[in-house]
Amino acid sequence: MKNTIQPELQHGHPIHTYLKETEFIHQLLEEISATDPAKEYQKFYNIFNQLGTIERRFERKENQLFPFLEEKGWTGPSRNMWSFHDTLREMLRIVRKNVEEGDYTSTLQNLELLKQNIHRLLNVEESVLFPNAMEILSNEDWIQMRKGEEEIGWMLNSPPLPYPNTQEYIHPSMDTQLRSDVSFSEGAQLYDQGYMSIEQVNLLFKTLPIDLTFVDEHDKVIFYNRGEERVFPRSAGIIGREVRFCHPPKSVDTVLQILETFKSGKKDEASFWITYKGRLIYIRYFAVRDADRKYKGVVEMSQDITDIKNIEGERRLLEWN
Repeated sequence: MKNTIQPELQHGHPIHTYLKETEFIHQLLEEISATDPAKEYQKFYNIFNQLGTIERRFERKENQLFPFLEEKGWTGPSRNMWSFHDTLREMLRIVRKNVEEGDYTSTLQNLELLKQNIHRLLNVEESVLFPNAMEILSNEDWIQMRKGEEEIGWMLNSPPLPYPNTQEYIHPSMDTQLRSDVSFSEGAQLYDQGYMSIEQVNLLFKTLPIDLTFVDEHDKVIFYNRGEERVFPRSAGIIGREVRFCHPPKSVDTVLQILETFKSGKKDEASFWITYKGRLIYIRYFAVRDADRKYKGVVEMSQDITDIKNIEGERRLLEWN
């Protein structure tokens, strides 16, 4: 049996998906290694939860890949690798228990063992399991396997393309080719995911059918959008004002409690709804954090959902009447 993986695998092929997940797992292991659970509990816990989705990878192998290999006479993965999956499941359970109990010394010790064993598994997959599976299984096997994977899911944020993928259409989530022939408006600035001018940004916020207010980490209001029909009125004088003075006295304590909970890292979102002037208003607060999970402020979003709540059935695109 060969021990090399074919270099050009089509997007959507089960092995291509496993390899993309492998990259994601390495990324998560690097991130969690650089995070102190005692000082950055929420960040650590979030990364660990993402790593925990490796269970979906195990289930795909156990319920899709291994049965196809068994039919071809290779039963080794089912007998040996499956039990190793169970070992890793138990390690994940122990680390989670350590974290939730605040035993950070045990957390780091057991996490190191978990990382070592995950690396060991990934190495066996890439050097033995995947190359041999590519040689043993037919293209029809991979097509059938890809269909079965839908019920189990993946670690990736977006599902892989269908396989075989004979269409020219590429889903936006899979389109990673940077374009050099795009023309942007004069004065456009680079954002995380594209270019927009100040005028376009203002028009975007004005057009959104929601009220947005941004409060910075110092509890000062620094932005609100001015749509044509705001739920709650705002005026220019609110900019730079402390958020405690921007709400009715009866709701100030609730707002301040939300901010303190966000700052502590215990929660990232708070939602409630009220009846205001005969309309149902959905109000949500979201903690704004940087890449290191440091608190940078809060976004308050209010939306009239009266008509949305009454939607039933379907209305397809362009069925306007």
